[in-house]
Amino acid sequence: MDVSVALGYEITPEKIAQVRAETKNDGITAKDLFESGKHQCYTYNDLILLPGHISFPADEVSLTTKLTKNIVLNVPLVSSPMDTVTESSMAIAMALCGGIGVIHNNLLPEKQASEVRRVKRFENGFITNPIVLHPDAQISAVDNIRATHGFSGIPITEDGLMGSKLLGICTNRDVDFISDRTVKVKEVMTTDLVVGEEGLTLREAREMLRKSKKSKLPIVNKNYELVALISRTDMKKDRDFPLASVDKVDSRLLAAASIGTRPQDKERLAALMNAGLDVVVLDSSNGDSIYQMEMIKHIKTTYPGLDVIAGNVVTTRQAQNLIDAGADALRIGMGSGSICTTQEVMACGRPQATAVYNVCKYAAHFDVPCIADGGVSSVGHITKALSLGASTVMMGNLLAGTEEAPGQFFLQDGMRLKKYRGMGSIDAMAQGSGQRYFSDVQKIKVAQGVSGAVVDKGSLFRFMPYLTQGMKQGLQDVGFKSLLDMHKALYSGDLYFQVRTPASQVEGGVHGLHSYEKQLFK
Repeated sequence: MDVSVALGYEITPEKIAQVRAETKNDGITAKDLFESGKHQCYTYNDLILLPGHISFPADEVSLTTKLTKNIVLNVPLVSSPMDTVTESSMAIAMALCGGIGVIHNNLLPEKQASEVRRVKRFENGFITNPIVLHPDAQISAVDNIRATHGFSGIPITEDGLMGSKLLGICTNRDVDFISDRTVKVKEVMTTDLVVGEEGLTLREAREMLRKSKKSKLPIVNKNYELVALISRTDMKKDRDFPLASVDKVDSRLLAAASIGTRPQDKERLAALMNAGLDVVVLDSSNGDSIYQMEMIKHIKTTYPGLDVIAGNVVTTRQAQNLIDAGADALRIGMGSGSICTTQEVMACGRPQATAVYNVCKYAAHFDVPCIADGGVSSVGHITKALSLGASTVMMGNLLAGTEEAPGQFFLQDGMRLKKYRGMGSIDAMAQGSGQRYFSDVQKIKVAQGVSGAVVDKGSLFRFMPYLTQGMKQGLQDVGFKSLLDMHKALYSGDLYFQVRTPASQVEGGVHGLHSYEKQLFK
């Protein structure tokens, strides 16, 4: 049968043009989706992105984005400030892979500062402030440095300070087999040194390290005074992790940490700043409080060069208050995390997709980037969060089972697991996180989270490339070469969505099989 007969009209060039015009907007824009029916709200699973035209390979997709007004990341991923997710190991790995990790504050201030210091000491290129020892220091001092910072190879200078004459280097090989740890380092240090002259390039330094087969290359001036240090590990890192998130001054890995909004958190922040902190996250379940606004103003007055990520928020009114107070970025999410029970217990929050779209659209008018925090259990959810306006996505559950997350693996029912708990769980609040929920001084603590376990995900250095490639292929399928292009399309009405029924969600997942094995990547 002729198709035109079924349609009921003759197919003509004019009719074709009319049909093309009418069907151009197949799907629904975010504005129509979220602003026409304000009585409805959506999660990531409720929505699906409609595909676009592909005219480029996935490897050409740029994921470069803003974490804050002043900090740029090559990969839009952030690890959550939870005590079962982010300490220095996770933060280092996240930064090396192009994202950033936020070290939790369920630690004593000096311990949290030590974790930040570990990240900053994991240098990328020239180390301009290495740890230095006096020649009369004992071998035990080298032990302490190795235990605290995770490395040895300590320059020994005449005065025990940077800028004084270099005398030698004390390495593991110099001290490993000496039982008396009170022996002075000048008696065992290596004095036959290969050094670089001030002014050499990283390329020249890399070549010197390769030829000398040394692990450290001291950089000295014409008076043989120590001015910098280069590590073989750092040179390998520079080669192996080209997307690494580094600061603009010394090319050191970016370090982020969370604090609360109590008066004592000002002292905590001072310790973190002394450790080299690059960005601070104000950690509250409901960020729209006078306490957080006053803390932002304190930080902006005391540390004007420090970027502040405020939150959490889920409404434009909340966002407005924190932006007016001076926030450099916002964190969006309330009760959407897999271990969070805030919406259930407090009857307060908002489904994440709706929250992300509304807050991001408002914040964009002030050039304030937003972090979508919570509700993410797959790389597809990450892409959806970015498509709704988020500049970065914060992950807890997705990363909790990696080797770099705090805690030990354990076996249960034949599965290799690692503990994962919400910061609103009774366990976490007992450790000090109650202030995040304004309950640290309450006699009765009401839990807003649970404790559980997640399956082993292996090393982050294998998992992050999978997430990165998944995002690139997601943007390619939608037809955009960068996050900026996708955000422009979002607000211009050129990015289309569809609402999914429960049946369509079942259809979009694995179904109709007796059994299957799900392998995320290889």
